[in-house]
Amino acid sequence: MRKSAIIGLITIAICIGFLVSLNADTDSYSNFNEAAESQKEEHVMGYWEKTKGMHYDAEKDPNHFAFYMKDEKGTVNKVVLNGSKPQDFERSEKLVLIGKMENETFYASKILMKCPSKYNDNMVEVNQDGTVKELKENLKGTKESKS
Repeated sequence: MRKSAIIGLITIAICIGFLVSLNADTDSYSNFNEAAESQKEEHVMGYWEKTKGMHYDAEKDPNHFAFYMKDEKGTVNKVVLNGSKPQDFERSEKLVLIGKMENETFYASKILMKCPSKYNDNMVEVNQDGTVKELKENLKGTKESKS
């Protein structure tokens, strides 16, 4: 075989491997039942269950925020974020939690909030350290980080 053909085959193999690895990292939304069965972090979409309230005491423990959320299937579970309460949490329309389920409690590492806006539909990402990053949705419906 010629040297150029071997280099071409190696390049094609690397490209295929790269595309397969990109596809493996794609996450879709799940619900609390699927998160309970999974051992990895899941993205759970739902709504804050306002009737059950929330618990956050900045003086006692500023890094513990707990509330109840109803997922897209109607299941209500307790959610704990080991971080401060996100700003404007009460105004959020929809939530996306990223985390794991342990013993009937969902432990979120991140909370994405869709807040109502007069002009646009932006989502806000809240990390465990309390930093907030605004996300915008592109025309395909996927999320992009806004600088």
